[in-house]
Amino acid sequence: MTNNWNDIKNANVVLVMGGNPAEAHPVGFKWVVEAKNHNKATLLVVDPRFNRSASVADRYAPIRAGSDAAFLLGVINYLLSHDAIHHDYVKAFTNAALLVRDDYSFNDGLFSGYDEKHHKYDKTSWAYALDANGMAQRDDSLQNPRCVINLLKQHVARYTPEMVENICGTSQADFLHVCEQLATTAVPNRTATILYALGWTHHTNGAQIIRAAAMIQLLLGNIGMPGGGINALRGHSNVQGFTDLGLLSQSLPGYLKLPSEKQISLEQYLGENTPHALLPGQVNYWSNTPKFFVSFMKAMFGDAAQASNQWGYDWLPKWDKSYDCLTQAEMMTEGKFTGCLVQGFNPLAAFPDKNKAQRAFSKLKYMVVIDPLSTETASFWQNQGEMNAVDSASIQTEVFRLPSSCFAEENGSVANSSRWLQWHWAAAQPPGEAWNDGKIIGHLFMRLRELYQQEGGVAPEPLLNTRWAYNDPRDPMPEEVAREASGYAVLDIQDVSTQTSLKKGEQLASFAQLRDDGSTASFCWIYCGSWTQAGNQMARRDNADPSGLGAIAGWAWAWPLNRRILYNRASADTQGKAWDPKRALIEWNGTKWVGLDVPDYPVTAAPEKNVGPFIMMQDGMGHLFGLDKLADGPFPEHYEPTESPIGANPLHPAVTWSPVARLYASDKAMMGTASDFPYVATSYSITELFRHWTKHALLNAIVQPEQFVEIGSELAKEKGIVAGDEVKVSSKRGYIKAKAVVTQRIPRLKIDGKTVDTIGVPCHWGFEGTTRKGFLANTLTPSIGDANSQTPEYKAFLVNVEKV
Repeated sequence: MTNNWNDIKNANVVLVMGGNPAEAHPVGFKWVVEAKNHNKATLLVVDPRFNRSASVADRYAPIRAGSDAAFLLGVINYLLSHDAIHHDYVKAFTNAALLVRDDYSFNDGLFSGYDEKHHKYDKTSWAYALDANGMAQRDDSLQNPRCVINLLKQHVARYTPEMVENICGTSQADFLHVCEQLATTAVPNRTATILYALGWTHHTNGAQIIRAAAMIQLLLGNIGMPGGGINALRGHSNVQGFTDLGLLSQSLPGYLKLPSEKQISLEQYLGENTPHALLPGQVNYWSNTPKFFVSFMKAMFGDAAQASNQWGYDWLPKWDKSYDCLTQAEMMTEGKFTGCLVQGFNPLAAFPDKNKAQRAFSKLKYMVVIDPLSTETASFWQNQGEMNAVDSASIQTEVFRLPSSCFAEENGSVANSSRWLQWHWAAAQPPGEAWNDGKIIGHLFMRLRELYQQEGGVAPEPLLNTRWAYNDPRDPMPEEVAREASGYAVLDIQDVSTQTSLKKGEQLASFAQLRDDGSTASFCWIYCGSWTQAGNQMARRDNADPSGLGAIAGWAWAWPLNRRILYNRASADTQGKAWDPKRALIEWNGTKWVGLDVPDYPVTAAPEKNVGPFIMMQDGMGHLFGLDKLADGPFPEHYEPTESPIGANPLHPAVTWSPVARLYASDKAMMGTASDFPYVATSYSITELFRHWTKHALLNAIVQPEQFVEIGSELAKEKGIVAGDEVKVSSKRGYIKAKAVVTQRIPRLKIDGKTVDTIGVPCHWGFEGTTRKGFLANTLTPSIGDANSQTPEYKAFLVNVEKV
């Protein structure tokens, strides 16, 4: 999320693709309406359905679910072939001019280094050609064929308007209109913003789809600009906080990497995770990884973490593989999990292939569910007829339900889509026997620690050495945890360079104060500064906006360091002057960078120093060529969904699907083909039933009481289905039954010469809640994941439909 919700109003062009904010984010969508009404912005919507966002768009372009990468790569081809790029921006601020190694290649769907036996890439060749000093070679004339920009042109040349139409089903007229509108922003005084959500994330190539969008914005000069950027729209506030705080199986807070089992020492871990600059004079801010990591370890283990024991490095878990939801379900079915603690999550409704998840949970000895609501997961063992046809007597899993509070019943912060940390206060006490999550975790932690102290056990050190310095260790207060996350001085600190000092125990003001000598502690370095000696910055509520650009720096606190637009140095030209004086964000005043936002840049780095604006990167550049950062290629590429309606990739039939997508052998056997399941299905959300939450609310249940699926009028006519009929939608993994909503909102498309129909499947109903009981939508979805994030494929899979 480079920009923020408010900033959307500054855009001249808004592309909504991979999301439906008018439906799923109705309050945030007001900023799109502001852009249209007050900025005369053009709204473009690309989606398999003519949805509520499309209903107010200036142009709607239909697309086949699962073909987004082809569409976006077609846009890149259009921009490059029509010379519709922001040349000064691209040359100065991206890696367009850097040279790639001679052994990098792409042929017939495979990048260089593919290991067919292990279905993974050796990414060694996905790198720059280096000079004798280890710096990236470059050709500012852009004539060398190994320049990134020339390799990109070659890569996307296949994505012609004709090929886009063939793969996506989007008419050339609609596709070219989107390209032309985006191209109008390849100038200093116009910007486009791109809004996406789970419609891009939930694919086997989701990370590459999002990267393709970022590449478009780099070519147009829209990253770092007001009204520009890539805006990831989260369905609820703490999805951002989920990743910020490292709740992924190979992550630590602040996007630090969890050590692998092969990194047997702190020295090795830091050496392999602290990058070196690839161009001279660059910030390369991840070079501070030792400061971030050691400060995290001091927050984690307190006085027990010392230089003599590598700051407790041996106490951290080490990964041997990703323990994402696909891996967990597979291991559970193999009997390799004893128990599972589920907190604020409904995995029976969220894991891919609900029936596999049910089988997996049935192999556990125990399950603990911490939730304010009665979830399908907690009731997975109950027979609900067709909706959950299980033999309850054969399931030995013991389920413990611990009722927790909801957000309105506790103090705390939420980290929303805009990267804002906003403090909120409890409006009521939890009802009945419900406790706040912190109190539940506090009691569990202290009881486990006491058991280890009394009885011993294998490897007790991590638990016994964890710093748990709360006033009431069984009920940590959110304020205590927030101060700990932000960070504090462990010892008295004198900083000669900045002429500042901190006393032991004082809150830090900035992650620039973090050290690798054990004198500072911060649980999440990007949150450092959210609670300073001046108090709780997240609780601020000053909405003053004198510029009119939505730069409300006094409202709450945005990570990092209250920056509202990331990479904002790129909003100014190479001389330090705003590309667009009417939307000046920061500028060089001859001495330092000043403006509406906190500079995402060294404040005294003069323009002539040529310090790149993308300060987290080793070269300071925005990456058109992604190097070795992603598992499936340095450039995006279109691969068919594993369940493809056409069966072969028109670009390279020999490599139809992503060769490195996450797929277990047992799940591969559960993949359907178009001969048995001829229609594409895609899941989506509706306003009234927020995921699986608001189906518990009576008013919402009254408005949307009964499960439905959406069927195009042409397909419905052929099947003899009319509105209100009960239909059965089946995949290779199972079936659901629902009422048919017959509409013209889902167009029939022509894909590679074949007629393809799409069925829309809302994802909200289940056998718990106030609505009428229904089937879990993920009964239909395949268990396969993105090679990078392991996010399952919920947005493009094959089904059949028949009238019941």
